[in-house]
Amino acid sequence: MGIKSFQGPRQKQTVEEIPLRVSDYMTKKLITFYSDQTIEEVISALIKHRISGGPVVNDKYELIGMISEGDCVKHISESRYHNSPMQDMRVKDRMIANVETIDGNMNIFDAANKFLSAKRRRFPIVENGRLVGQISQMDILKATIKLKSQNW
Repeated sequence: MGIKSFQGPRQKQTVEEIPLRVSDYMTKKLITFYSDQTIEEVISALIKHRISGGPVVNDKYELIGMISEGDCVKHISESRYHNSPMQDMRVKDRMIANVETIDGNMNIFDAANKFLSAKRRRFPIVENGRLVGQISQMDILKATIKLKSQNW
């Protein structure tokens, strides 16, 4: 008589959907700036909210640029060098107008590679011409901590 091995009925294996898209980890509530704001207002906001920069939008919430703490430091340095008043300078004079964006459907690991190749700290996400979020290097790090128990 042969030996039978019974393991019981096989259960249907369910594959848990692991969120890997940029839109799953991007920041949606953003501190934004407007082109007619003063650099002093931007500096105050950066300090108050403990951020290193943010998107510049128009009244339709369309992305028109980015302003960073580096842009503000450059302004401070140049205004001291040329002995010009700081309050006259506006965001539109210091912002980066040609902003590279990424797709919210991009895989976060592809986004990590894009951070490395572009040497940026943040990328805005735009849908239908409107700013919908921003992903930072810190968001990528947070995503990897959430995924560390999963298979990559």
